[in-house]
Amino acid sequence: MYIVAIGWIYVILMMATTEKTFISGALTFLLYGVLPLAIVAFLFGRRRRTAPPSDEPGYRDIDQHDRTDAERDQ
Repeated sequence: MYIVAIGWIYVILMMATTEKTFISGALTFLLYGVLPLAIVAFLFGRRRRTAPPSDEPGYRDIDQHDRTDAERDQ
């Protein structure tokens, strides 16, 4: 995803440099480049957290068994 973002920023930067005034170039860069890229990066770049596999058979038994062994040894 980073290579796409870098390519997008490069293309928009080249578009912004061809604008007639600095203000229009800055607005082109912000509105066509930074703002959409920030939205896309926020939506697709965040990590999805998954719950532990507590529904698997024996998951809780193993976890509690390990705890009791650690407590007894210490």
